[in-house]
Order: sequence, then C-alpha cells, then structure tokens
Amino acid sequence: MDFSRDNTKGFVLALLSSGFIGASFIIKKKGLRRAAATSGVRAGVGGYSYLLEPLWWLGMITMIVGEVANFVAYAFAPAVLVTPLGALSIIVSAVLAHFILSEKLHKLGILGCVMCIVGSVLIVIHAPQEHPITSVQEIWSMATQPAFLLYMASVTVLVFILVIHFAPQCGHTNVLVFTGICSLMGSLSVMSVKALGTSLKLTFEGKNQLIYPETWFFMLVVATCVITQMNYLNKALDTFNTAVVSPIYYVMFTTLTILASVIMFKDWDGQSGGTIVTEICGFIVVLSGTILLHSTKDFERSSSFRGNNYAPVSPSLSTRLCSGNGELLKYDEEEETRPEEVCLRRQEVY
Repeated sequence: MDFSRDNTKGFVLALLSSGFIGASFIIKKKGLRRAAATSGVRAGVGGYSYLLEPLWWLGMITMIVGEVANFVAYAFAPAVLVTPLGALSIIVSAVLAHFILSEKLHKLGILGCVMCIVGSVLIVIHAPQEHPITSVQEIWSMATQPAFLLYMASVTVLVFILVIHFAPQCGHTNVLVFTGICSLMGSLSVMSVKALGTSLKLTFEGKNQLIYPETWFFMLVVATCVITQMNYLNKALDTFNTAVVSPIYYVMFTTLTILASVIMFKDWDGQSGGTIVTEICGFIVVLSGTILLHSTKDFERSSSFRGNNYAPVSPSLSTRLCSGNGELLKYDEEEETRPEEVCLRRQEVY
C-alpha cells in the first residue's frame, strides 16, 4: 500500500517518541533509586520522596516530551501503526540500562533488538490508511458504539478489581498487577489521546472543535488515565527490575491498545486478510523480540554462575512474574557492584 503523508508524519513522530520515552525509563529509575537512598522510603511502598529528586523530574520531563510527540503522532496515523513502534523505546531502554544501570545486554538480546526492528518494519509497510475524520462528534459516535462501550466497561471493572483487591495483597510480589493497571488504563488513554489530538488538529485547520463538550470530556479522560498510569508505573519500576517491567508493560499495553483501536476506529476495515495477517505476524515478531531481549538476562547470569562453579540458580522470566523483585537476581547484581552501591542495591530487596 502507499505510505500516505499523514502516516509518514505519524511514523517520524513515533520514532522520536520512542527515543525520549526509552531514555526516560532509565533516568526515572536512577531518580527513584537516589530518592529511596535519601529518604529510606520507596515509591513501591507508598513513598513520594522522589517528587523532591531533580533527576526524577528530568526523567519525567523527558517522558513528557516523548508523550507529546506520541500524542501528535496519533493525530496523524492509526494506533495500529503508532503503538507497536513503542518497541523501539524498549531497545533504547535496554541499551542505556546496559551502560547506566549495569543491566547486561546478552548477545541474544541483540537478536531481540533486531526482531523488534524487523517486526516494526512489517507493521509500518502494511499499516492501514487513517480514516478521514471531520469532527469530534464523529469520534464520539465511535466511542459510544455498543462494542466499544462493552470494552470500556470491562476495562473499568478489571481496573477496580486490581486496585481494590489485588494491589494491596500481591501488588508487590506480582508484576502483572501494577503493569496490568497501567496497560488497561493506557488503552483508554490512547483512544482519548487520539480523539483529543484529532480535535486539536481539526481546530488548527480552522474547524473549531473546542466548542463541543465532547472535546473537553476526552481531555478529562486523558488526564485521569495518564495520572493513574504514572502512579502505578512508578510503583512497578520501583518494585521490580526494569528488565521485567519494560517488556511486560509493552506487550500488555500494545495488545490492549490495538484491540481498543480496532474496536473503536475500525482500523482494519477495508484491508485484505493477507495484509491483516502480515500486520499480526509483525506484531508477534515484535513481542517475541521484546521478550527475548530481556529474558536473556537470565541466561547471562546463569552462565556467570557456571563459570564460578555454582549451580545455576537464576530464575526464569516466568518465575520472576510471581516472585516479586527476584531476590536472587538482586543478590547476584550486588556481587558485581562497587561497595558504595551495595547499600542502595539492598534497599531494592524485601
């Protein structure tokens, strides 16, 4: 298919967004660690001392810049194109974590990066054209169709269950709780961001959409969802290893966002079955790459144990999903850190 001018703009903005957001994960992680070392209270257990940490705010500003670029990208291109490109932020995050956080990137992790790029290329090439939208009221009709109302109701119920029941009981021992809340709310925020971004785009083109209450409602939904996302993403990053949070958050968020977009905006209408299958295959390749990229960290640690005549005790990725911070991983990292870093590392272990 022809790559439209709007799709090109959305593609470039999505690339810039991935770079900024990938870097922000690392900067915020460093800020959270520094704040925890200073106050002794971590964000994962309800501490908010990171709000006084300049490094955390630098990470937040970097993330905001990335999110603004992402926001504008959704105004030009469909979510099926923009959202999967977030995998590139995982690559940026992994590379920076290798150098800054001393989270080693195994050779197979490089293969994971390549898979992410290849999958993204497949998605970009076969991305659907953006359906022309003439007013925010048209978007409102899409948002109030029965299928999407059912999706919104399901997401709302699941979020309430996770926040009220599961977060207090196992939020600090199961990474799926915090990331699940972020991802579910994120799928709704993306739909609202796309609606709001399109409204502002039409307004700048001379078709004022600010006179409609629907525009302001979408703005309220965006603010609510983003604040919730940031709160629980901070908890997830502070409680679990970045190598676990990043791929799981990406996989869940991207899958739910594409599902929501297909339901609300009907992105796949008018596309052939072969094109849709190719997009799905590209998406699966990207997901596989993100999982491979980070799960190979276990292999690296296991190899280091064998080299020192120890039994390979590093847990697998699936084990870490249900075992909290992964104390074995944290202990292993402490053995490789300088003495002045050991105290800070131990604060990450329960």
